[in-house]
Amino acid sequence: MSHGQGGTDFLALVSQCSSFGPRTRKDDTGAEARMGSDGIEAEKAALRISAHARRQALSEDFRAEASKAMSFQFFDKVAFAPEDAIAGYWRIRDEADCQPILVKLMDGGQSVLLPVVTAAGAPLDFRVWASDAPLYEAGFGTLAPADTAPRRAPDLILMPLLGFDAEGTRLGYGGGYYDRTIASLAKKPMLVGLAFAAQRLDAIPRQPHDVPLDAVVTEEGVQFFEAHA
Repeated sequence: MSHGQGGTDFLALVSQCSSFGPRTRKDDTGAEARMGSDGIEAEKAALRISAHARRQALSEDFRAEASKAMSFQFFDKVAFAPEDAIAGYWRIRDEADCQPILVKLMDGGQSVLLPVVTAAGAPLDFRVWASDAPLYEAGFGTLAPADTAPRRAPDLILMPLLGFDAEGTRLGYGGGYYDRTIASLAKKPMLVGLAFAAQRLDAIPRQPHDVPLDAVVTEEGVQFFEAHA
């Protein structure tokens, strides 16, 4: 999947790798800033472990019912135009399931996209998911349209996450795929996180490259965030 591999083993690996940065001598230029960045990454790595454990503790039945409730909340409170292309994701493991949203969008004739990782360090490849088109294995336990499917830039992105805070900061898996992708787009899309209410954290450290969410949808409602410069 575009947002990283599910499961405890992968999460631990990502967190471990995120904890290490380039070693520098004390007299290296930018060493102090790099040490600060490494400290933030270490804090995020610890948050990822605890946040995933919190999400994993939710029962399968609860996650299924909560995902249906998120679909209701999304259509009730999030505005979008009929011509907008909306990107979702293929759920892995214990993530919130956006398929109830995507199916309803497709039934209503909305353009739906699924993201694909094409190369490490590259932006996500958003492919149009036609209702009658088959999906194929796309790595990390996910499915996606064929390589021959049309591409389109999203107007709204439904994003999976490990945690979020009151400022709209998103705690992802540490791969940076969404941040790179958003930076590469000509127009910034609306960013909507899908999460269980239990995934809300007190505070998540934010770095310059971290793009905040515009809103987060949980089974309890939709929270919109103020625009950030």
